[in-house]
Amino acid sequence: MYISKVTLLNYRNFANANFQFQKGINTIIGENGSGKTNVFKAIRLLLEDASLQFAYKLTEGDFNRKLDKNKWKGHWIIISIEFDELNNEEAIQSLFIHGAGIAEEDYVKKATYNLFFRPKADIRQKLSELAEGDTVGLQTVLDDITIQDNYETFFTGKSTADFNDPALYKELVGDFENVIFPSTIDASKFGSKIPHQMSVAKEISFTFIQALRDVVSDFHNNRTNPLFTLLKNKSGEIKEADYRPISDLVNDLNASIEALPDVQNIRADIKSTIQDAVGLTYSPSSLSIKSSVPDEPEKLLQSLKLFIGEPGEEYEGGIHELSLGGANLIFLTLKLLEFKYRKSKDTFANFLIIEEPEAHIHNHIQKTLFDKLDYGDTQIIYSTHSTQISEVSNVENINILAKKLNYAEVYQPSTGLDPENINQIQRYLDAVRTNLLFAKGVILVEGDAEEILIPIMVKKVLGISLDEFGISLINIRSTGFENVAQLFHSDRIQRKCAILTDLDDAICDITEIADDSDALKKYKKKVAGSQKKGFARKVKLDAFEIGNAWVKAFYANYTFEVDFFAEGNEWEVIQLIDQVYIDSPTRHRSKTDLGDDDVAIHAKRILTMANQEGKGWFAIMLGKHISYKTVIPKYILDGIFFAKETYSTNIIADIIEYRISKNFESNNALDFTICRAELLKYRNGGIILEDLVFDIDLVIPGDQILTLIEKLK
Repeated sequence: MYISKVTLLNYRNFANANFQFQKGINTIIGENGSGKTNVFKAIRLLLEDASLQFAYKLTEGDFNRKLDKNKWKGHWIIISIEFDELNNEEAIQSLFIHGAGIAEEDYVKKATYNLFFRPKADIRQKLSELAEGDTVGLQTVLDDITIQDNYETFFTGKSTADFNDPALYKELVGDFENVIFPSTIDASKFGSKIPHQMSVAKEISFTFIQALRDVVSDFHNNRTNPLFTLLKNKSGEIKEADYRPISDLVNDLNASIEALPDVQNIRADIKSTIQDAVGLTYSPSSLSIKSSVPDEPEKLLQSLKLFIGEPGEEYEGGIHELSLGGANLIFLTLKLLEFKYRKSKDTFANFLIIEEPEAHIHNHIQKTLFDKLDYGDTQIIYSTHSTQISEVSNVENINILAKKLNYAEVYQPSTGLDPENINQIQRYLDAVRTNLLFAKGVILVEGDAEEILIPIMVKKVLGISLDEFGISLINIRSTGFENVAQLFHSDRIQRKCAILTDLDDAICDITEIADDSDALKKYKKKVAGSQKKGFARKVKLDAFEIGNAWVKAFYANYTFEVDFFAEGNEWEVIQLIDQVYIDSPTRHRSKTDLGDDDVAIHAKRILTMANQEGKGWFAIMLGKHISYKTVIPKYILDGIFFAKETYSTNIIADIIEYRISKNFESNNALDFTICRAELLKYRNGGIILEDLVFDIDLVIPGDQILTLIEKLK
């Protein structure tokens, strides 16, 4: 038995979310604030016995933020968990047949367990009695609703409905826009009530390991100390008679300490001093000094402490002396052992939920630990920010959270892919490339030069890094673009993916003539071959893009290096001549070639320089000369603006402010007074972006910022 699906409606930052899970190990990844903790809270409300009480204490703050300012009134919070592969044991079948199961054959194989936080019966009755379209009457009913007086928590099972379907939500809850509310609920579709005493949480083994924050404090607190929890679990299996010899020894020890001459002398001195000070009438009737070494089993266990030695050290110290990573690793280990103890009991299923376990733990330990984290008969779900952990995750078992305005979306990256495609992606997603699963947008390149220079150009020219944009730039190298880009699709990851590649158009006339030398013929054939491959690449990518709005290819007319030069970046390339060539004649000829307007001449020289140094190293050399004056090639800018769909006012203003500052540093005679005043108005929402163009164009006509504004308009 395992959790196959979790549906969340109107719960916290989930307006309408659908999580898909598999047997074994599952991963949830997403940026801060995307809802990883909230989905765990939702699961815990239904499956963690200790959290069941909080299911009856939901508030208006638990509604999705789309329903703020009293818009939540009348709406329902729905948390639904679907179980799969129930076995035919009588005990489990009796629970789900009478509770949450859907009996299609001889026994229940699938079951649902739902939490409805909904208006009470009297409110639902009033809503159902409203005439269709009676918006005034609806508002009157809603105005009087309060969470404390008019809402209830209700558990159901046996539902067959797809709660993610907006039409079914209207059928169950009501149509607020048209004022149509149901008078009755179809229990066969939406589920029948499960008595409180039949809670699924009481029949399973469920362990939640929260995010590792301050584990040293947790060790000092008996309520949260995992060592004490383990000892208590084990001590419950030891007979009281086994503790009796220890208790007797402790009592003898206490008596021996109390009988020490110094202890008795101090006792006598305290008593006589009190009598001398206040007299016999006001002195205590008795006074003793007693040893308080505990003899009760639980208090004896509380006195036990864990001592650990760091790897490669002989010293053994307390938890507080360990590094943060060492303490976190020990804490996590003890919690995993606690889970092992729990799951050994006779339960229907075992669930282990781990929240962001990577804090302060070394990358290699993260990868090794979670590569080995498999308990066979246990479903494990963990959330993470770590690319090391996500690298060892099965792509079929990943849920990706995408943060939107007031809500989050959930994507499953393998949906609709055949096993061969999934296997390709699984092999490809190493710790570096797994970044694309965390990004707001993705740019795919296939060369070292692009991987090195594009981030440098963006930072130097725009003043904002690709990371600040939320864009991951991934070098696919020899892997075909399609193998990676197939992840981005309406059925899978709904994020934009820009492909930057070369058309490899011929930089010279490739027609062979009789007078051509053998070397020239060979060169022309090489250029023609590149052009043919470039054309075939475009045909293939054009076909791949059809019907997929999330992927688009952008092309350099020739190659990255040639198009970089053609955008007006001659100066940057010329700076490398003295580094690439030693002898003066070649240096001179190279400068002449780079100054030639004929693409056949300057492009050949650029590519010769790049190939001689190696394109990656050539890019590193070129990167040292990139500045705000460098012009980003148009196809690269187009790819960036495709990959990131929206830009906040502040980011745009920061880019403009950066360009103004850099231009002023270069020429302090420029007067940006009006531009800065208008920019401040734009930041504060006083004017629109187009209003800035005129003033900027007057001061720095032709600057790249004008091109950027045009793209952003």
